[in-house]
Amino acid sequence: MSDYSDASAEQNHPPVIDLGEYRQSRDPLPVTFHRKELDAILWIYGRMVGEGEWRDYAIDHLREKAVFSVFKRSGEMPLYRIEKNPKLAAKQGAYSVVNTSGMILKRGHDLRQVLKVFDKVLKLVDKD
Repeated sequence: MSDYSDASAEQNHPPVIDLGEYRQSRDPLPVTFHRKELDAILWIYGRMVGEGEWRDYAIDHLREKAVFSVFKRSGEMPLYRIEKNPKLAAKQGAYSVVNTSGMILKRGHDLRQVLKVFDKVLKLVDKD
């Protein structure tokens, strides 16, 4: 009789779930820049700060993408956003540079090639 009650008791309990796996499936880790990617971005950032073009930056690690935003002044909209979106890696490329108005200036699979858009002199022009 005790064998039957033990077996039925086991059937009534929910299965044991690994909490780490559950959290990962419910709330996936954000997309981040790797060290080599940040090195390439910060090299461009340092050069542009030295030229007086940029003054501040922000890094956002979101579920869908990682964003490195650069600013002329910290209270403004970003001049440019360097984005990493892994979902686009197989299509147009995971990396893109986007200007203030949302236009994609360059997109590709290789971050260093995408960052070459800053080798050209890019200046914001007001429509007055």
